[in-house]
Amino acid sequence: MAKYLVIVESPAKVKTIKKFLGSNYEVMASQGHIRDLPKSQLGVDVDNDFEPKYITIRGKGDILAALRKEAKKADKVYLATDPDREGEAISWHLTKALKLEEKDIYRITFNEITKTAVKAAIKDARKIDMNLVDAQQSRRVLDRVVGYGISPVLWAKIKRGLSAGRVQSVALRIICDRENEIDAFIPEEYWTMEAVLDVKGEKKTLTARFHGDEKGKIEITSKEQMESILKEVKKSKFSVESVKKSEKIKKSPLPFTTSTLQQEASKTLNFATAKTMRIAQQLYEGVDIEGRGTIGVITYLRTDSTRVAEEAKEAAIEYIGSNYGKNYLPFNESKKKEDKKIQDAHEAIRPTDITLSPVMIKDSLSRDQFRLYQLVWKRFVASQMASAVYETTSVKIAAGKYRFGVSASKVKFDGFMSVYKAEDEEHENNTLVKGLDEQSVLTLKDVSGTQHFTQPPSHYTEASLVKELEELGIGRPSTYAPTISTIIARHYVAKEQKNLYVTELGNAVNDAMIKAFPQIIDVNFTANMESLLDGVAEGSVNWKEIIRNFYPDLKEAVDKAEKDLENVTIADEVTDVVCDQCGRNMVIKYGPHGKFLGCPGFPECHNTKPYLEKIGVACPKCGKDIILKKTKKGRLFYGCEGYPECDFVSWQKPSDKKCPKCGGYMLIKGNKLVCGDSSCGYVTDNKE
Repeated sequence: MAKYLVIVESPAKVKTIKKFLGSNYEVMASQGHIRDLPKSQLGVDVDNDFEPKYITIRGKGDILAALRKEAKKADKVYLATDPDREGEAISWHLTKALKLEEKDIYRITFNEITKTAVKAAIKDARKIDMNLVDAQQSRRVLDRVVGYGISPVLWAKIKRGLSAGRVQSVALRIICDRENEIDAFIPEEYWTMEAVLDVKGEKKTLTARFHGDEKGKIEITSKEQMESILKEVKKSKFSVESVKKSEKIKKSPLPFTTSTLQQEASKTLNFATAKTMRIAQQLYEGVDIEGRGTIGVITYLRTDSTRVAEEAKEAAIEYIGSNYGKNYLPFNESKKKEDKKIQDAHEAIRPTDITLSPVMIKDSLSRDQFRLYQLVWKRFVASQMASAVYETTSVKIAAGKYRFGVSASKVKFDGFMSVYKAEDEEHENNTLVKGLDEQSVLTLKDVSGTQHFTQPPSHYTEASLVKELEELGIGRPSTYAPTISTIIARHYVAKEQKNLYVTELGNAVNDAMIKAFPQIIDVNFTANMESLLDGVAEGSVNWKEIIRNFYPDLKEAVDKAEKDLENVTIADEVTDVVCDQCGRNMVIKYGPHGKFLGCPGFPECHNTKPYLEKIGVACPKCGKDIILKKTKKGRLFYGCEGYPECDFVSWQKPSDKKCPKCGGYMLIKGNKLVCGDSSCGYVTDNKE
């Protein structure tokens, strides 16, 4: 009979860990949290120093009963939940729910599910770290009082069923701010100039780009300026002023953290953040490898540390030395800086066994598991290898008083790039002719200018939003994926291709939050709150002190918003569209996907129609009304009501004013009016 009980979170780990520990150990799963705050009420006693009221999660009764039965029989109980704050809290909840206070209970953590790591964890058992438990409790209580305090205000203002959250509302604001930047962006004209040169004695031509004059760089901002320079350049003699050769060191990348793995998987594999985390969880918990049984093939996936265990470094040195050669090992390279942010004492994400190359275990993994494992494995191996060395050549070319330049680089030693290359390193520029020096004779073959316009900032993708949240210090590794999933599921944000766009509903929620709760969605306030929560984990901040200081301001803001915002509830606006089922005038309703036309006779009459919102501007193509429309995923745009006969569309709102320069239609961009024809480029102030 088993003397010891080991409780893990996921059933997927049970079989693997049982195999490592043998017959004296019974291994069971809690299947995540077993206690939480109730869904039907706040669950925080604000009058009793914010004491949380935990209840058993519905459906977990049978699991708890089975765990209690085994715990009674066991001499020792090992709590082996995940090695983070959430896992620490689950272990603490288990001691309470299973009434284990009088038992010999031990907390064990392992960063990887391998025989060595699990056995070492048993030997290194400890007590539950209440600082980590309190860090999770403070986050949970804080998120609960914010969500349950603000959401009813949104229900009153916009519609029932909406939600606000401490991190999700800030993420929504970041996306909204970027969309506003894009909408208000005014393109600026600029020109580039290239000269194609013959080099005496060489078959290959040389393409040099205009840089400026002998005093420095010149920006070409108009056609007139470009033609003036072009005129002088065509008359000038071209000569090589200098040729500089140098070496450039490209350092090996750091191994993956949660954030960088999500970003790279999005860029190279086109994985959504939630998908990356789901597959990484499978690789961590264990996959059945032929000849090895079920083992975890990567280390724990929720981390913001780039630290690597010494034994993993030693194994990497041995593997790289024997498979790639000693010259691929780093030689006295300066130690890479490791982030000081806290996510317990984690390691970076790496393979648990470097000798298990992706090719070796490909047949044991699904396609997506293989692709993600390959990404993790290559990045880790590369992180332990020597830097790459480039040989760069930079040539300065004189043409009278003007200067052109051309540069090229080639790989001298590939180092870590023999294993891992980022997308932007795939194609190296190597266009220089071999014998080029200061004595080379150049002849102008062709020179021309090309017009460009500056581009607006890019729409956020899941990857770039994760990067932004991390850089701003908002949220932590475990929160990025669920935050993004929530704002998409709530229809606040639509995802098209890889880009994230704010929906009409998202804009309405964000506007309400800015008016009523500016502090909650302030980026700096949220980042500072994360630092305080980290202080709880370190034991330097009392978790209830954070709530005590925060709650009165929140309560005041909620009370004020309920008063001030009750007059701006979206009322049903009557239209001139007649219901074809009962004859009443239809009204504008607000649903989860935005506005629609509904019959005021509901529930007797269920008739609904799409709402075509006219903006009071005639279509520049056919003269019919321009209406506000939406893509299938909720992104707003402007189109002609005569579609499909008329195909006019615009992401920006058209104006009823004509361009005085070319007679075309104008677009409203913030406080400016811009000609719809980018080649015209006319811009003026919007005086409306």
